[in-house]
Amino acid sequence: MNTVFVKPKDIERRWYLLDAEGKPLGRVAVQAAVLLRGKHKPEFAPHQELGDYVIIVNAEKALLTGNKRSQKLYHRHSGYPGGLRTETYEKMVNRKPTFPMEHAIRGMLPKNRLGRKLFGNVKIYAGPNHPHGAQMPEKLD
Repeated sequence: MNTVFVKPKDIERRWYLLDAEGKPLGRVAVQAAVLLRGKHKPEFAPHQELGDYVIIVNAEKALLTGNKRSQKLYHRHSGYPGGLRTETYEKMVNRKPTFPMEHAIRGMLPKNRLGRKLFGNVKIYAGPNHPHGAQMPEKLD
């Protein structure tokens, strides 16, 4: 079986708009990750950037089920002894409204150069407005 290489000029990129208001955070993140990778396209290749651009609005209004709003924790470490800092989802959303969505999507992309490049193709906004009207994004449900 031959490896498929799609030439950059043959890649058709589209813009999609996802509204996260009232939807589970993980469901929106999965949909965005699939679109970013290009897994919805028949010419998908795991080693190439074939995906589309994704705009996510109302990221701070995404839902979490159960008691996750108060029990879900985000950790970061300064690199110094005793430098572990932990924050709940509620505090994180108040401080950085888009971080939980960014964190979820980044975790679903490859952990290499390709994943870092793909993450640049997602634009996340806390509110309903975005500056990408000129790209005429298609709204997805």
